Amino acid sequence: MNRIRALREDRDLSQETVAKIIKTTQQQYSKIETGKADISGEKLKLLAIFYNISVDYILGLTDEPRKLK
Repeated sequence: MNRIRALREDRDLSQETVAKIIKTTQQQYSKIETGKADISGEKLKLLAIFYNISVDYILGLTDEPRKLK
């Protein structure tokens, strides 16, 4: 999930900070970023809300990071 890593790094956020936002540990978040663990729908939704972008963008289904309405 290189896209979630890029989103985090573009905003100069630590893995620990984003992990707290999606209610997980830094270790688990690191596994999600590296593709060693899957992300749940609920955590995916929390990321989309936090970054104010579509889930489709996070998943790589579109290159348009549409803002949430």
